[in-house]
Amino acid sequence: MPDAPDAFALRGARIYVSGHRGMVGSACARRLAEAGATVLTADRAQVDLRRQDQAEAFMAEARPDAVVVAAARVGGILANDTLPAEFLYDNLMIEANLIEAAHRADVNRLLFLGSSCIYPKQATNPITEEALLTGPLEPTNQWYAVAKIAGIKLCQAYRRQYGRDYIAAMPCNLYGPGDTFHPERSHVIPAMLQRFHDAAQAGTQGVTCWGSGKPRREFMHVDDLADACAFLLARYSDEGHLNIGTGTDMTIAELARDVARVTGFSGRIAWDHTKPDGTLLKRMDVSRLAALGWRARIGFAEGLEGTYRWFLNQASLRG
Repeated sequence: MPDAPDAFALRGARIYVSGHRGMVGSACARRLAEAGATVLTADRAQVDLRRQDQAEAFMAEARPDAVVVAAARVGGILANDTLPAEFLYDNLMIEANLIEAAHRADVNRLLFLGSSCIYPKQATNPITEEALLTGPLEPTNQWYAVAKIAGIKLCQAYRRQYGRDYIAAMPCNLYGPGDTFHPERSHVIPAMLQRFHDAAQAGTQGVTCWGSGKPRREFMHVDDLADACAFLLARYSDEGHLNIGTGTDMTIAELARDVARVTGFSGRIAWDHTKPDGTLLKRMDVSRLAALGWRARIGFAEGLEGTYRWFLNQASLRG
């Protein structure tokens, strides 16, 4: 994989970060600003990225030097499984409109962010980039995965046909400040933090979690992802997508025990085996990114404790 040290200068660049109010987008915006870039944003009320005319009008007026496609409809297993049309349509429209709008506005640098769910359910772990499209997807989040695969292919297509310097990166499971905390609609870490926090505050004797607790997952702090995105935007230029992760994983049961410790919950943890586990193993091979000189730096214990502090601070701000 070629490394282009001077592919794109962040300092002084005008970079549009879509989805800047979300966990990923806000982290990317902070990191790029630290690198000296001027970060451009637009609220959903200003631009509905699902609408081609609005996306193209915004891009034609803003004319950024680069675009980070961090906007997406996201959620956990329940949300993916119960809202398949929204997860497929919204994500397809957002990415297609942004990539085409960037091309029409002659924006030559773009980073598309996908998800590790693009890989087959039975992919060999650790999952290499070559595993893409080699087998069936996990059924519970296939709608989101199909949209993200399309985004990768759009970047490759615009690179081949128009010579655009568009790249794609696939993060592992993320957590951190700015996440959505809801016991049923959010991803596993914020959902657990909310549920265990509520149980600890109420003095509840037990908490029931979905599945068996046996699946293994790789978790990375969103600030590490943002740092990797800045690194790739500045230095990487190639058609192949890159995995972004820590290279380590844990069981969901281990995660539950860590969350219980952080939130001060000392009751019993039970598992509802009638609920889906999802993919049993999902740890990504990050050797290509490591070979370029980037590695995650935030330890899980440190990151989880910081995320819980952020959660508590937000709760206090809400009164």
